Amino acid sequence: MSKKYTNFETQAVRTQTDKTQFLEHSTPMYLTSGFVFEDSEEMRAAFAEEKDRNLYSRFSNPNTTEFVDKICALEGAEDGYAFATGMAAVFSTFAALLDAGDHIVSARSVFGSTHTLFTKYFPKWNIETSYFKIDEIDTVESLIQPNTKIIYAESPTNPGVDVLDLELLGKIAKKHNLLLIIDNCFATPYLQNPIKFGADLVIHSATKLIDGQGRVLGGVTVGKKELVREIYLFSRNTGPALSPFNAWTLSKSLETLAVRVDKHCENALKLAEFLEAHPKINWVKYPFLKSHPQYNVAKKQMKLGGNIVAFEVKGGVKGGKNFFDNIKMCSLSANLGDTRTIVTHPASTTHSKLAKEDKLVVGITDGMVRCSVGLEHIEDVIHDIEQALERL
Repeated sequence: MSKKYTNFETQAVRTQTDKTQFLEHSTPMYLTSGFVFEDSEEMRAAFAEEKDRNLYSRFSNPNTTEFVDKICALEGAEDGYAFATGMAAVFSTFAALLDAGDHIVSARSVFGSTHTLFTKYFPKWNIETSYFKIDEIDTVESLIQPNTKIIYAESPTNPGVDVLDLELLGKIAKKHNLLLIIDNCFATPYLQNPIKFGADLVIHSATKLIDGQGRVLGGVTVGKKELVREIYLFSRNTGPALSPFNAWTLSKSLETLAVRVDKHCENALKLAEFLEAHPKINWVKYPFLKSHPQYNVAKKQMKLGGNIVAFEVKGGVKGGKNFFDNIKMCSLSANLGDTRTIVTHPASTTHSKLAKEDKLVVGITDGMVRCSVGLEHIEDVIHDIEQALERL
């Protein structure tokens, strides 16, 4: 693997696998399921882990290794493992580190599928979860039990774009000898590095801004080497590995992450400022708006505010439905982090399985809209949203 560099952009571009005999400039795709050995002794040594080399692409592959090495360099992590999806990363990370009878303390505002893991599947293995509200982070310590093993949070949260004080969570985790795991998907390694604030592991759905163009699925967990070792062993045997093609795509995407996210954030802030002044909007949440409840925390731990803007249109369910039906350019989709601006109605899509009271606790109202601001000219994005609002 090529040498490490100090600056983010250079690391993202220049972290590559070693060149082959063909001296290629861009890393080739290694579309192979397996790898061959020179003789029986080399094969024995490789499987005994006395020799570090690729064995089988479910375990490792040059493309997935390059992708993971880049994320590790950008996040300041010791090691990592790449997965087929973001949810594969979330599930495998917990499954590898938890035992029956363990306990999780989690922020209540988490992705809908993560919530389903905590409430439907983990209890089957006698793993329970206690939730704390975003605005009641001071209650975290009161939720810790003798069998608590992990503190978990997203920041910014999905879909409410709330921000948690990662430094405070890191201090609590260290005080009680717990693992702190942070989903850093909305911020990306470019805007925020949770390990600097005390996180032991960081998870990404690479499907989002890391890919950035809505092409491939992927996930990755990075952090402390001894923890990643357990995640690797679990994943090696259960098979949620990232494909070499997707790894190659994601590694190339990282080369442009900084310039893309800079523009995403510039556009998102302009849209948030426009919406905040619009008479048909009840409220707007964006981390770098001064009106955001955790604005000061966001400024402390994030470089910029990200590309997600949450807002509530007037008129409740009917208003939300009319708004979406009147959108012309922006995409109606459940994905985010694309070059194309996407609007989503969490109450009826990504978080539809949550009970109404659970939605309200995490800020999901009937008229709430999650907007993933893309790379179009911002005037065109604002024009489309403005004309949809005028028809309410």
